Amino acid sequence: MLTIRPIHLKEANAFVKNYHRHNLPTVGGKFAISCYENDRLCGVAICGRPTARKLDDGVTLEIYRNCTDGTRNACSKLYGACVRIAKNMGYKKVVTYILESENGASVKASNFVNEGKAGALAQTGARQQKYRVAPMEYKKRYTYYL
Repeated sequence: MLTIRPIHLKEANAFVKNYHRHNLPTVGGKFAISCYENDRLCGVAICGRPTARKLDDGVTLEIYRNCTDGTRNACSKLYGACVRIAKNMGYKKVVTYILESENGASVKASNFVNEGKAGALAQTGARQQKYRVAPMEYKKRYTYYL
């Protein structure tokens, strides 16, 4: 049985560091939640202000990371919990990004809408070297309208 629990950002980032396929832990965030299968931590989600300036309107929340150890349905459980929390906090929409090569089964199952290609192939500037672990490919933005 999967259950959602709160988790400190530091612990959530430690899980991301160990399990995320292509992203580093986040620099910050508004809140983090965890998913447990019985008493075993199997996933985390970290949410905060949108990184895209045009989306940072005060009523949009971004899911920065949704990371699991592969436990069945844990990603969808985390997406659903993030949406419910966002709604209770007064947000109007929730956005998240996946790599163009990913199929997006969990975001689709959670009723997010694919809004198409987003971002660039790679970051530029001073932060480029630090975040080079991300694959050189575009992302797709998915949005859940509340």
